[in-house]
Amino acid sequence: MSDVSANNKRIAKNTLVLYVRMLFLMGIGLYTSRVILYALGVEDFGVYNVVGGFVALFAVLSKSMSSAATRFLNFEMGRGHQEKLKNVFSTILIIHVALVVIIAFLLELIGVWFVNNKMVIPEDRLYAANWVFQLSLLTFCLNLIIVPYNAAIIAHEKMSAFAYISVFEGVGKLLIAYLVMVSPMDKLILYAILMFLIQFVVRTMYQIYCKRHFSECVFHFVIDKPLLKEIFGYATWNMIGTSSAILRNQGGNVLINVFCGPVVNAARAVANQVLHAVDGFVNNFVIALKPQITKSYASGEWDYMMSLIYQGSRLSYYMLLFLSLPILVNTDYLLHLWLKEVPDHSVPFVQLTLMFSMAESISHPLVTAQLATGKIRNYQLVVGGLQMMNLPVSYILLRLGGAPETILFVAIFFSLCCLAARLYMLRSMINLNATHFLYKVIINVVVVTFLSSLIPLYINSILTISFQTFLLVSLSCIVSSVISIMYVGCNQKERSLVYSKVLDVIRRKYGKLF
Repeated sequence: MSDVSANNKRIAKNTLVLYVRMLFLMGIGLYTSRVILYALGVEDFGVYNVVGGFVALFAVLSKSMSSAATRFLNFEMGRGHQEKLKNVFSTILIIHVALVVIIAFLLELIGVWFVNNKMVIPEDRLYAANWVFQLSLLTFCLNLIIVPYNAAIIAHEKMSAFAYISVFEGVGKLLIAYLVMVSPMDKLILYAILMFLIQFVVRTMYQIYCKRHFSECVFHFVIDKPLLKEIFGYATWNMIGTSSAILRNQGGNVLINVFCGPVVNAARAVANQVLHAVDGFVNNFVIALKPQITKSYASGEWDYMMSLIYQGSRLSYYMLLFLSLPILVNTDYLLHLWLKEVPDHSVPFVQLTLMFSMAESISHPLVTAQLATGKIRNYQLVVGGLQMMNLPVSYILLRLGGAPETILFVAIFFSLCCLAARLYMLRSMINLNATHFLYKVIINVVVVTFLSSLIPLYINSILTISFQTFLLVSLSCIVSSVISIMYVGCNQKERSLVYSKVLDVIRRKYGKLF
């Protein structure tokens, strides 16, 4: 019991640390996005995002290896095998160095041709677009090399490292925004150069931190063939799932560019900025949750793992609902308040992107539990295969004259299909009760969403748009969502835990009054 309590406290502490980090980066990110959009202009902003997004298409390998690194490090820590842990880290690092060479070669071979011959980019911006491509490639290679180190930080649950280094990163991005505004040189090229430099310094800081604090993060050349085969086999099957997600997101961005042009890419980029600001809160919770799910599976603590899955799925959704509801109801007003120039299609892109993220949030703990088993072949074939349908279906609908928003409607539909497939397959993989999950999680969040939305939507429909209306609607969103989550979404035990935590905070701050 004490171990479970300590683990829960560790999850809460790490989540709080990551939230502070996220608040800091969110404020800076929203401000710098506004400045950069204004400095670059809508067209150049769209060019930067679509070219960088094309490079990210090749992140399929890094994403699958990142999941493998996190899973194997967490698993060995759960089993307490220190020597095996060192071999796992060094083996993963060797694989990543090899991947950097392969991906860099493929991108130079294919990417340059595609950017210059297939993408819809104004002729006078092709030179700058090639600069963006090369610098995005260098940044991608840096991020790929550092994956094992970041996985080690997550496995050790030392989330404060992310928070401290993020302070430097945030200040650096503020400086970038200022330099882009005042510089006389080509702003798109300068922005790409400076973003590469800040990422280079940040990744170096992560590497130094890991070498100083974690004994396994000192590289030694080792060829452990069984381990290499196991990790590579895991990553290969996991690649189906990660490639489908990247093809859905970045492939959709390329489709928008081909069918609609870079201006609509700017609208998608705006939506993604809002999503990153909001979704980051949930991702922080999931990052803090993942090690405990994997370690509890490795140590055979099944009941604790199931409780983490159920609570994690509901809490992930509730966090997004609480943060997203004011944005969903006030999207048009907020975008005009935030940006000097709002690209066309931005409002529906923001709303649909947030809805998609809410649908996906329920599955985060399910995916972590599935990856913890290591038995992922059949799972990835089914769920990854469903996700891969996003790109061809979106292409057909856009080809038939569908609006740019079509790709997000398709993404939401397949996200729900994948959730159903996960529940079906996890019944045999971890003995998950799908019917119980449907009742305790899915129906629960649907009812909470309905109740939370009633009053804000009614107020918004009867009042004219103004700052006062925005404040009133936002306040109603907060109050209605908190009440619905606490009294419909949470059980008695969870409510009592929240009350006790709030009282503890009040007593610590205002102890003399009690």
